[in-house]
Amino acid sequence: MTAPTAPTAPTAPTARTARRGLVALSAAVLVTVALTEPARASGAPDDHRRTERAMAETVANGAPGVTAQVRDRAGNWQAAVGVGDLRTGRPRGADDRYRIGSVTKTFVATVLLALEAEGRVDLDDTVDHWLPGLVRGDGHDGRRITVRQLLNHTSGVRDYTADPEFRRWHFQDPGFFTHRFDTLAPRTLVRTALSGPAAFAPGATWGYSNTNYVLAGLVIEAVTGRPYGDAVRDRIIRPLGLRATSVPGADPHVPGPSGRGYGRLSPHPGATSVHDVTLLNPSMAYAAGEMISSSADLTRFFAALLHGDLLPARQLTAMTTTVPTGLPSRARYGLGIASVPTGCGLRLWGHGGGIPGSSTRTLSTRDGGHALAYNLNADWLGGGAIEEAEFCGGARSGGRGPGQRGNTTT
Repeated sequence: MTAPTAPTAPTAPTARTARRGLVALSAAVLVTVALTEPARASGAPDDHRRTERAMAETVANGAPGVTAQVRDRAGNWQAAVGVGDLRTGRPRGADDRYRIGSVTKTFVATVLLALEAEGRVDLDDTVDHWLPGLVRGDGHDGRRITVRQLLNHTSGVRDYTADPEFRRWHFQDPGFFTHRFDTLAPRTLVRTALSGPAAFAPGATWGYSNTNYVLAGLVIEAVTGRPYGDAVRDRIIRPLGLRATSVPGADPHVPGPSGRGYGRLSPHPGATSVHDVTLLNPSMAYAAGEMISSSADLTRFFAALLHGDLLPARQLTAMTTTVPTGLPSRARYGLGIASVPTGCGLRLWGHGGGIPGSSTRTLSTRDGGHALAYNLNADWLGGGAIEEAEFCGGARSGGRGPGQRGNTTT
């Protein structure tokens, strides 16, 4: 069977309301892709073969392609499986750049903790101290919410991406194609969140909210007097030499090398139509999920972070001090980082991220000595089997951790 034809994406956001055609993926096509030999780095160690097989199984289960890198004491290993472009059949690349969604949150939390180490902000400062009067109404009160509660999702601030109108405009067909190039100011995102009731009283429980990190980005800007992305570049990207990592702002493009991103754009779990959603204005995610990176850069970042190269010991301890989430995965959440159990009893540290067309996962051992990052160029699947294969030798995961919901900026 020949592959179905996907739409050709525009090269620039000139046709704001142009709607992409649909790609109907047949099971036969997916199986054919899965049986394609993975692109492997030369000298790939044998003990990553299970990881490659799990990547191929993820493609067989419906992902167009998967790209991954492992960084451990034996060196760096990378692989790619499946396709990066459904229209041309171009393979997924091991060096692909992609949207990382909520993995952005770990970068943002690292910057705030570095500022705390310098005495420029206190995690127990109120949100109102830095953003006077911004968080008010319908159970929200920035005078009762701390910066720490933003970072560990115990603030109770409503998640703007859960707003029904926002979802229709930015995550569903046809709204996505009408609004994909809109520029949204962060304070507009906050106002969207505050248009509904607070989820709970500050500190009462845990609840994942992208609004927390929009506010965290605004706090960084209030502390430094500059865009939060400047602080991410100055404190993380440049010192670590992360050449594939960027804070795009309102730029709708993903720099090459990169694959196309595909989304279902439907609220119905059984939907099968697939759209090319590569081009979008990531301002709708801002500090909650706008960044672009690669698997190589993400493993470098998490290895350095958990090894203690970016933060003093006191701040790294604060970051890895967790609260229960109540999720079936038994994950716990720290400050911009999650602690996730595996099927073999090992607890990993990292974050997941989803944004239209992209699902990302980065996980590491607590000492940073063994790190994995991978990406699916699709937003309707998780890849829990991949980390289980890498860290547990083939055990299978039962679900996805925080920040792995499709079609959101989590």
